[in-house]
Amino acid sequence: MPSALESPEGGEEGTLRYEETEGDSVSPMDLSEMLKERTKESHDRAENTQFVKDFLKGRIKKELFKLATVALHFTYSALEEEMDRNKENPVFAPLYFPVELHRREALAKDLQYFYGEDWKEKIQCSEATQQYVDRIHHVGQHEPELLVAHAYTRYMGDLSGGQVLKKVAQRALKLPSTEEGIQFYVFDNISNAQQFKQLYRARMNALDFDKNTKERIVEEANKAFGFNMQVFDELDKIGRSLAEEAQDGGFPVHDGKGDIRKCPYYADKLGTAGPGCPFHAAVGLARQPLVQLVLAACVAVAAGAAAWYIL
Repeated sequence: MPSALESPEGGEEGTLRYEETEGDSVSPMDLSEMLKERTKESHDRAENTQFVKDFLKGRIKKELFKLATVALHFTYSALEEEMDRNKENPVFAPLYFPVELHRREALAKDLQYFYGEDWKEKIQCSEATQQYVDRIHHVGQHEPELLVAHAYTRYMGDLSGGQVLKKVAQRALKLPSTEEGIQFYVFDNISNAQQFKQLYRARMNALDFDKNTKERIVEEANKAFGFNMQVFDELDKIGRSLAEEAQDGGFPVHDGKGDIRKCPYYADKLGTAGPGCPFHAAVGLARQPLVQLVLAACVAVAAGAAAWYIL
């Protein structure tokens, strides 16, 4: 059985180091191996959603990243509520690592950074996220053994590919080097992610599940990937409706087409409403007679200068 060992010497206070004491041999019937092998296809599909591909290329709008953080907040709030409910249930208890893994507090910090102190009043659960949340609550209350699938899908991903996304987001969105806005990806109480993942998988393999239960957990893990893909697709659709942001990380500008309410400056639900849309302000100013006269004079001067240069 693997052990979680405190490191009184050379380690940070409150930080755990993990040793893997399990043998090197892995059985195809181990739950961790079943999940690894039989969720590969779902994992690949999730990685190839347009949202994830754009994210990995650094093509992530700040408003979209904020909405993704909102989705994570509702998802992890549901997951960790059900994990707390089942923390003493033998079908899940060995995988209960609140200090090391829980993300609610970290997500609250991120949302406060993006939306301000009153962030709870500015966010709402999207349709795709709500379906994911409802499934997690159903599992936690009626089939708690299937929580293993949701915990595995989320936390093992956060400790793996999530660390790549952290760096991409920090660079693409020009977030502070002090990691504000990306606390979700920071696991202060895990000193070695690889060793912790080994411990976690060993704990999974030690759970007393029969073959049928393992099959159901694998099926649920694939469902979890499906829920994630639905959220990604939803975010991708929202992303296509958002105005392009300035390349230097400045404010997004409405292009003057379509419904003005879609302008980020009017998007109160996103918590980013500003005093006015730059595009429409510029158009309004240009319609003033005096401004039009000045512009015409400038054009005439510029044309005269160009003609002189050509001659």
